[in-house]
Amino acid sequence: MLNVKKDFPILKKNIVYLDSAATSQKPYQVINSVSNYYRHSNANIHRGIYKLAQQSNQLIDSSRAKIAKFIGADPQEIIFVRGTTEAVNFIASRLSPKNVTLSVLEHHSNLIPWQQSGAKLKFIDNFNLNHNTKFIAITGVSNLLGTVTPLEKIRKDCPKALIFVDGAQLVPHFPVNVHKLGIDFLAFSGHKMLGPTGIGVLFIRKEIQKNLQPWLFGGDMIDTVTLTTATWAEPPQKFEAGTLPLAEIVGLGAAVDYLNNLGMDNVRRHEEELTDYALAEFKKLKNIVTLYGPTTHRAGIITFNVNGVHAHDTAQILDEFGICVRSGQHCAAPAVTRFGVPAMVRASFYIYNTKSDIDYLISKIPVVYDRLHRADS
Repeated sequence: MLNVKKDFPILKKNIVYLDSAATSQKPYQVINSVSNYYRHSNANIHRGIYKLAQQSNQLIDSSRAKIAKFIGADPQEIIFVRGTTEAVNFIASRLSPKNVTLSVLEHHSNLIPWQQSGAKLKFIDNFNLNHNTKFIAITGVSNLLGTVTPLEKIRKDCPKALIFVDGAQLVPHFPVNVHKLGIDFLAFSGHKMLGPTGIGVLFIRKEIQKNLQPWLFGGDMIDTVTLTTATWAEPPQKFEAGTLPLAEIVGLGAAVDYLNNLGMDNVRRHEEELTDYALAEFKKLKNIVTLYGPTTHRAGIITFNVNGVHAHDTAQILDEFGICVRSGQHCAAPAVTRFGVPAMVRASFYIYNTKSDIDYLISKIPVVYDRLHRADS
């Protein structure tokens, strides 16, 4: 098991943080990298020839290269965006496929943009696809149930399809190599992988970039400009109009360094051990708890309800004991409603969680059950 809780200042509070699927906590290394950037390196990039500007350029280029290597891509294929949601909107509006195949587990961010694009949507169960599928937009890992999508199988079954992967819950928790997976687009958010908010990444396979038009227009994405015409810079600048969130990019680079130092195989093993342990402990509560999602091969997400108790009530009572869990529909309303419940409770793990965190959660669930059922009697 990893032992890194000491690196996370917010965890010195008297809390058990089990909401990393919503946002991860930040280690000192990331916090200090952002602070140091503003203290020592702050200058806009691609504009100044003075030393401070060049230093800032180098930090951004270094972060881009680190992030590219982290997912097995080339630096040219890394486009900085605000987050996964912006990346999906970018591709949905610019690619405008006529037909899009999705799963029923999609986060709203990988559903609504495709609804609004005017495409005809097709939904699959159990990831059954065929050779005629042309465009797939699919989650890498369900933020609701922790279901892991078989991306390699999807590529094998759909050799002609363009594949867009919502990697918000995939990249922080699993080793990823985009070229080995054979995917064409990958989007993920920095704040879910120890990095700052307001920065995300969109991988676009190099061969696709040439015919893809920019989504935003303005400074730093142009090659030539006249009063009536403009041409675009080479990628990635072609897709990065305006001033980027520079400190946040540096912070994301530091987050990648931190995860690389741990090793993503170790990150995955840590979460597998926690998840297996949590599932075993939850099963001991089978008379008072309903679990949702797969029983094996899942990410570090446990979704449940205390029987006869609304999810919001469960979360509120657990908060009294310093336990931070998410309740609601988790931006996956169509999937939640398929289970015939209005809401669910979600406990999600990351590298700083321990078995003692799970033990504490498990110990308080009977308290929730007893309190609410006693109130009803």
